[in-house]
Amino acid sequence: MKIMWRWMKKTLSFLSVLLIVILAVFVIAVKASGGEPTVFNHQIKTVLSGSMEPAFQTGSIIAIELTKDAREYSKGDVITFKDKNKNLVTHRVVEAKRVKQEAVYKTKGDNNDGPDLDPVLSKNVVGEYTGFTIPYAGYVLNYASSKTGSALLMFVPGMLVFLYAVISIRHSIIEFKNEQETAPPNQ
Repeated sequence: MKIMWRWMKKTLSFLSVLLIVILAVFVIAVKASGGEPTVFNHQIKTVLSGSMEPAFQTGSIIAIELTKDAREYSKGDVITFKDKNKNLVTHRVVEAKRVKQEAVYKTKGDNNDGPDLDPVLSKNVVGEYTGFTIPYAGYVLNYASSKTGSALLMFVPGMLVFLYAVISIRHSIIEFKNEQETAPPNQ
């Protein structure tokens, strides 16, 4: 039983430190990239509306692969693009055509009644949805991007690492004292 308890403590300690490191790296990556970290030509985006439900929920994060050639998308692809107000929108292509050497897409949110009013030019396409989504994690990402959130997400892991170090040192001192008290006296 004692061996199992030690094994559980070590596993929990390892997982805690791993979580702390992941949180710290996540916050640093978000801050260093201005809120949009790119890894292997992929970015994480937060879903802000329900226009694509049930494909992905409001508050989810999705991964998009940044576009190399925006002219290659076809009907059924889910693309992220900048609308006329420069807002990012992720909708499904319902029609793709060429107009004077440029691809033009008609898009529609899965949960919307009709297609978007404005066509999407290929130069405004940012990327394509990869099929990867984590429901409701976008709320955490948005919070981490704020000043308060990033400060808190850096402070909490730092404090946890400090407390873990204090507890480990205290535990080591107690073990050392116990060994000294039970050791036979030197002759």
